[in-house]
Amino acid sequence: MSIKRDRTSDRRKRKLRIKYKIRGTKDRPRLCIYKSLNHIYAQLIDDESGTTVVSASTLDIDLKEKVKGSNVNSAKLIGEVIAKKAKDLGITDVVFDRNGYIYHGKVKALADSARESGLKF
Repeated sequence: MSIKRDRTSDRRKRKLRIKYKIRGTKDRPRLCIYKSLNHIYAQLIDDESGTTVVSASTLDIDLKEKVKGSNVNSAKLIGEVIAKKAKDLGITDVVFDRNGYIYHGKVKALADSARESGLKF
């Protein structure tokens, strides 16, 4: 009997493997990203209390006219916005959670722009 493998199930396995190693705290929250076909989402999560500290996505009202869908330029903008919001709250150090995605393209663009905007991870 063969097990059917596809991209989604492989990403879920990577996500679970990463989930047990990475934990966000109040002082150093977890920067978790999610990308769909149409949008990109980024959140800073405090795993100790189970709350989202700050979030940014291509669905935000302020960014809707600046971005067009889910592409590398949108990811760069989301990285800048999440870093600015985090710095406003006094957060500079984060733990990066790529959520099982390969560190390439949109994920890399978001991470690099967040780093350039002042986040350390």
